[in-house]
Amino acid sequence: MTPPVTVCRVILIGFGAVGRGFATILAQHGERLRRQSAIDIRIVAVATHSRGAVIDPSGIAPDALLAASEQPGGLAALPGAATRAPLDIIRTTPADVVVEATWTDLVTGEPAISHIRAAFAAGMHAITVNKGPAALALRALRDEAAACGRFFGFEGTVMAGTPSLRLALEALEGCAIHQVSGIVNGTTNFILSQMEHGMDYAAALAEAQRLGFAEADPTGDVEGFDAAGKAAILANALLDATLRPEDVARQGISQLGAADVAAAAAAGERWRLIARVWRDGDQVRAAVAPTRLPQSHPLAGVTGATNALTISTDLLGDVTLIGPGAGGVATGFAVVSDILALYRRR
Repeated sequence: MTPPVTVCRVILIGFGAVGRGFATILAQHGERLRRQSAIDIRIVAVATHSRGAVIDPSGIAPDALLAASEQPGGLAALPGAATRAPLDIIRTTPADVVVEATWTDLVTGEPAISHIRAAFAAGMHAITVNKGPAALALRALRDEAAACGRFFGFEGTVMAGTPSLRLALEALEGCAIHQVSGIVNGTTNFILSQMEHGMDYAAALAEAQRLGFAEADPTGDVEGFDAAGKAAILANALLDATLRPEDVARQGISQLGAADVAAAAAAGERWRLIARVWRDGDQVRAAVAPTRLPQSHPLAGVTGATNALTISTDLLGDVTLIGPGAGGVATGFAVVSDILALYRRR
């Protein structure tokens, strides 16, 4: 007997790379997902900072969203176009899930935290791919979600769609985790990989910028701020800490030169920017720093923009997960993954 299909109505806040990646998945694979999961994911509203907003309670065709986002007028050309603010759309549009995919602020977490709290207040579940809320207010948001019987998903905040958090929280449930370490920033890993092939730091950074791995201002990546935010999420999600990004000891890769890379290679080692969180007695500590690893180490073999995480447990020892840690479709998949997890739990 074919199970009945459940409609999941989604309000999408933000339509940048992740929002478009999510829409691309629905446009290309929505029917397969519906057959496999019996969940019909429909975007019923999109609110953006610069491309306008659109609302249609019956669902907005994802391919139409993608096409409109490439036009000069943005979403204004679509039926149901609106000029309302995200909070107003969340408070007044009937939906099941709010997906928060706006810009990341690792100082205040806004406006994302307010969007998530508005979703809970309106009786909706919330999913974020925005590191700000998970790095700054994870325990509070988890508690608020539990108090109102809502789901709070944040899988996409550390390794995009690669299920690092779900692996630790669900598949490794029953193990005690005492340390998590890994490569959680693809830009710096790409730069270090290029330096191993003979480029100096400046040339490797320029290549990363040319390919779109690094921003015009690469400070967040190369100085370790992005990795520090993810380290705080790992510490808080997996070790039940209450660290903030500024609590993470941080050192970036901008001071590494060709001589450093050559010296490591001569010793049979490779540099990697490693984020590490660990238990130190009754405290949890976190650090991000360039680290020389033996070439035999699982993380040393991870090259290019790929991410990897090693979870150290009492019962299984070290479990290492390798996969993409960025990209619109990869992170959009994290949204799909959280939606499916929500309905499995229900």
